[in-house]
Amino acid sequence: MAESGAIIGLPAWLDTPAGARLLEWEQQHLDEVVTDIFGFHALQLGLPRIDALRANRMPHRWLAVENPAEAAACEGQAALRAVSLHCDFDALPFDSASLDLVVLPHTLEFARDPHLALREVERVLMPEGRVVIVGFNPASLWGLRERAERWRRRLRRRHADALQTGGSPLGYRRLRDWLRLLSFEVEAGRFGGYVPPVASAKWLARLGWMERAGDRWWPIFGAVYVVTAVKRVRGMRLVGLIGAPRRKPVPVAAPVAAAHQHEFESGPDAR
Repeated sequence: MAESGAIIGLPAWLDTPAGARLLEWEQQHLDEVVTDIFGFHALQLGLPRIDALRANRMPHRWLAVENPAEAAACEGQAALRAVSLHCDFDALPFDSASLDLVVLPHTLEFARDPHLALREVERVLMPEGRVVIVGFNPASLWGLRERAERWRRRLRRRHADALQTGGSPLGYRRLRDWLRLLSFEVEAGRFGGYVPPVASAKWLARLGWMERAGDRWWPIFGAVYVVTAVKRVRGMRLVGLIGAPRRKPVPVAAPVAAAHQHEFESGPDAR
């Protein structure tokens, strides 16, 4: 199971100026993604600091957490209308093919078995259901900074402004391979967070131009990514076409005029 300090470390880091800026981008983009996903049942796994389902209009929405400390963070937040559940993410208390949408905000990075957790999501999703995954991109300035800080912490004290989540970032390409193996089809993907993880809010504002430049010139090097995938089931048939009456073929009569003309031309006086 993921270390308790790791899962607590991410919310604490999100209180920093860099973390709050990144959280704002994730919330805005998740609102755009889930607003047009329809159905009846939606589930968010982990990270109650973000309300991934607030723009979704499904009648039944839940927020599931593994750590009781995460559930405590939900108290007093009126914006979170989902019902809180305590469960293991690799053993969800839902029937197979019962959910229309599952959102994983940095969930796989702290899961004890991320591949098993993703397989469990595939189990509970209905055919044509959607999964939205948010994760840190290890191939970014933030990812390089984190790896450098891990090395420095062996020799020096920790820096408060570094990305210290304690999780294991899952690469974008590796995630796509996992989704493909589980019969998911990636519909959309986007990167964000191109400003370096500086500690000063003033410098974050000054470097805001890098967001627009990065989105245009080096999009795959954003600090985080948001991936939307749909569950495909092979061999499915549309119910509306089953049992549809088939029209019987109508025999076509031979043209009489053409038959008489052929008989006349083949008579004894034909030249």
